[in-house]
Amino acid sequence: MRVALFVTCLVDLFRPGVGFAAVRLLERLGAEVVVPPEQTCCGQPAYNSGDFANARAIARQVLDAFDGYAHVVVPSGSCAGMLVRHYPELFRDEPETLARAEALAARTRELSAFLAEHGSADTLDVRFAGRVAMHDSCSARRELGIGAAPRALLDALGAARVEFEDAEACCGFGGTFCVKYPDVSARMVSDKAHAVTASGADVLVSGDLGCLLNIAGRLKRMDSPVRVYHLAELLVGIDGVPGIGDGDTR
Repeated sequence: MRVALFVTCLVDLFRPGVGFAAVRLLERLGAEVVVPPEQTCCGQPAYNSGDFANARAIARQVLDAFDGYAHVVVPSGSCAGMLVRHYPELFRDEPETLARAEALAARTRELSAFLAEHGSADTLDVRFAGRVAMHDSCSARRELGIGAAPRALLDALGAARVEFEDAEACCGFGGTFCVKYPDVSARMVSDKAHAVTASGADVLVSGDLGCLLNIAGRLKRMDSPVRVYHLAELLVGIDGVPGIGDGDTR
């Protein structure tokens, strides 16, 4: 099984260890993992800002970079949602490119969903007995319908899952939303951070690094003891690895 990994901008620039963790998890499935060097941003910032011309230009580059791969895996519900849901929208008036976009969408999976489809509990060779809270990004939950897959992986890990108040609420990051509406965003992430801390969780995980960077920053300013990791990092083991927001980008 040959799998192309779409690394994402945030992973590449802020937390490359998430990409390496994703590779390790996919290799445990017996996959040959390829990281196409031509890949770049998924185009979501331009798309969300209404700059559809640049979003299409970026999308065409992604279509070229991932052409020919049977499976495309993304460690981000946000970027996966862009490829799956919004690329076909971008090219709805270009039949030939639309067909390519729809084909890519059909081959693309968010990481936890792909692991759930192709793996099993035997894929995991580490255990984590701490209390874990799961934050679902808006894109993963609402665009892709992902919720059960990451929780099943946490259960297989041996983690004690804890719930927190208003868990389905947005964290306030929202890509360009946090830039356009900083005051609203700050209130939203403060509410999220307080709820996570009040849950008694040792660790907060999510499949989206944007959400995690936002929440981790607020937790740190609150002096909260909750540590923050991408789901992929927890699944391969976090012993000795600083959490997101601890000043380390491994």
